Amino acid sequence: MSHYVLSAFADEYDASVKQQLCALSCFGIGQIELRGVNGKNISSLTACEMAELGQLLDEHGIKVSAIGSPIGKIALDGDMDAHFALAQNTFEIARTLGARYVRMFSFYAPKGKKITECREQVLDALGKLLDLADKYGVVLCHENEAAIYGDIPERCAELAEHFDKRLRCVFDMGNFVLEGIDPLAAYARLQQHIAYFHVKDALYAGAVVPPGKGEAHIAEILDAHQAFAEEDFFVSLEPHLQTFDGLNALVGRSFENPYRYPDAKAAFEDAVNKFKEIMQ
Repeated sequence: MSHYVLSAFADEYDASVKQQLCALSCFGIGQIELRGVNGKNISSLTACEMAELGQLLDEHGIKVSAIGSPIGKIALDGDMDAHFALAQNTFEIARTLGARYVRMFSFYAPKGKKITECREQVLDALGKLLDLADKYGVVLCHENEAAIYGDIPERCAELAEHFDKRLRCVFDMGNFVLEGIDPLAAYARLQQHIAYFHVKDALYAGAVVPPGKGEAHIAEILDAHQAFAEEDFFVSLEPHLQTFDGLNALVGRSFENPYRYPDAKAAFEDAVNKFKEIMQ
């Protein structure tokens, strides 16, 4: 039986990476999925900023579980040359920090098209990214999210199977709920392709809620994966309880979230505590 290793998007706690690392140490979390670093996305850090980040990680004894990159979060008719340059910098950062995994997405459709009409373009772009990632020894992990090609389990599986396990899955059960998809059925379809998990909870009505308070079946899915997986795997908390102002527009629904917090720190702490409670 395998075990999960807890990580987190600590930029949801504070923009300052020093404050992020201090918080993780206090919560007893030894891994971080890096995304926001002092107000900048991890993918755009300079060599000088990277050196400072590496020193802080060493000082706090925090390892990097994955790079939470924005790769693939671009329309297929966007500036792909600049996007591939960003990807190359991201892969260099991942290698420098010893992060095996890089989270990414499967593109938006050009204006006036449906993403399902762009399958060959998606596969071509992903293939080029995978070839580039191979040179840096990192594993690309595709996250399911609204409006990209891999927004539903069937297309997530299609991508993973097309590239014969070179492309792995980041399974976000909360995102599936927000898409109106049963996360248990999604897990059954994608189980063999999952590299690690993003954990947020949600209601089908459209609200993101603390772990255990929604319909994402977090504990049930993670227990199942601990029984299935042959190796330990990462679980990154991405609670989105107060930091995601654009959620209403993304899911196309209006709601009144019953969970409110005085600030981002309180929201993040509550997510950590509730996650630990449901996993006990």
